[in-house]
Amino acid sequence: MNGKVLCIYIAEKGRKPAARSSVRVEANRGIVGDRYHEGAGTFSEKLAGNRKSEITFIASEEIDTFNTVQRETLDYGELRRNVVTRGVQLKALIGHEFSIGAARFLGIEHCEPCAHLASTVNPKVLPHLAHTGLRAAILTSGIIEVGDEIARITGASSTARDQI
Repeated sequence: MNGKVLCIYIAEKGRKPAARSSVRVEANRGIVGDRYHEGAGTFSEKLAGNRKSEITFIASEEIDTFNTVQRETLDYGELRRNVVTRGVQLKALIGHEFSIGAARFLGIEHCEPCAHLASTVNPKVLPHLAHTGLRAAILTSGIIEVGDEIARITGASSTARDQI
């Protein structure tokens, strides 16, 4: 079930996501340099004190399918998720710990496309990309890089889940 990190994106407040080859993730906080790490994201106030805004994932395969079916050419970064993956079923990580490099994460829930994303990118993302993203909590700080393996941690304790 191991997949890979295909792309990484961060965005400062009011700016488009920018690709990075590596980023530092900070436990209980987010990706250093990203708008949500700084508390400046569109939904930062709504998500204050909630681990859901720390890091988001989407599978490249889902974006590729959307582009094919809808005859669109959305770039991976346009969907405003932090990490684009390849070869991993993200929904299988909900409720489970997983690692990327030395950093550890806990899958929390689907990261659904919203009306704000639909209005800024493409209205078709709402029905077609539902249940494809993942919100996760960062349990252990570290550096993650494009090409890193994503591995579900078997036998991980439920202590982390209890903290979310």
